[in-house]
Amino acid sequence: QVQLVESGGGLVQAGGSLRLSCAASGRTFSSYSMGWFRQAPGKEREIVASIRRSGGSTYYVDSVKGRFTISRDNGKNTVYLQMNSLKPEDTAVYYCAAQIRPLSVYDYWGQGTQVTVSS
Repeated sequence: QVQLVESGGGLVQAGGSLRLSCAASGRTFSSYSMGWFRQAPGKEREIVASIRRSGGSTYYVDSVKGRFTISRDNGKNTVYLQMNSLKPEDTAVYYCAAQIRPLSVYDYWGQGTQVTVSS
């Protein structure tokens, strides 16, 4: 079992920045990959970024490349999403998730944190 708790969401003006954090507990944090997802009202959930166990490999959806950075601190059991140059279209509930087996589904999810970007 893995428990995930997100924090750091809020209201920010366009062009601003936020850093989301996701604290994990349960299994050894460095043994699994992590991802950040988001879901806007009326839209399907999409993956925003992911990071492998060691942190050496990352993925970003095209719409956030150059603006968002995913990172992890295996000593603190935490994954981060630094979001810069935020746009109103980034408004969504953001979720972190754990992928226990490589190339498999994301098995565990946090409760989500709201990010609202005003124009």
